[in-house]
Amino acid sequence: MTRPSFKRILLKLSGEVLMGEGAFGIDPATVDRIAGEVAAAKQAGFELCMVVGGGNIFRGLAAAAKGFDRTSADYMGMLATVMNALAVQNALERMGIETRVQSAIPMETVCEPYIRRRAVRHMEKGRIVIFAAGTGNPFFTTDTAAALRAAEMGCDALFKGTSVDGVYDADPKTNAQAKRYESVTFDRVLNDNLKVMDASAVALCRENAIPIIVFNIRETGNLTRVLGGDGIATTVGPAA
Repeated sequence: MTRPSFKRILLKLSGEVLMGEGAFGIDPATVDRIAGEVAAAKQAGFELCMVVGGGNIFRGLAAAAKGFDRTSADYMGMLATVMNALAVQNALERMGIETRVQSAIPMETVCEPYIRRRAVRHMEKGRIVIFAAGTGNPFFTTDTAAALRAAEMGCDALFKGTSVDGVYDADPKTNAQAKRYESVTFDRVLNDNLKVMDASAVALCRENAIPIIVFNIRETGNLTRVLGGDGIATTVGPAA
């Protein structure tokens, strides 16, 4: 099935993707591979912005379950996303791709503060903007931040790169009979509690008519194929 093509997209990467085969932290070779695919997409004419999670370094919700104050834990998780954003920026710029990191928590020494109009202008100039620190608020995930930034930037679609090749009706890692959807509606995702993104992120995309494309970023070259309308992925969108 060939998906529609898009011009301006937001690419959401989970922090765990940056670990490569490791159990923690950032794997430089994996970051370079992903950056190479992002650079190829940029050179193919796509307008790109990105949100990277922080779960490879610190996960606020998990820490809160172990006794951390949830608000403090979430702020720590936001700082982890800044580290990941800087790592991706470094890899992209070594490939000659201009980037800007904008953080929802101001830290001018290392990156720009998030300013919507400035971010839009960067994209108009051909730069890749990497949004860090989530929404800047606790109790919101980077999934929600990705949906919010996609709406603010006027993106045509939100591409979510994960470790699975789409949306399933059950966890394919534990259920061999799990069925993969080629396409599924926003309402079905919310009503059936399918683990695509947080409910708030899915609802925000639904309200702004932003399709979500879920694909496996760990597979080399898959980003290019999916952006081109091919490859294996699931499209989450409105009812036909």
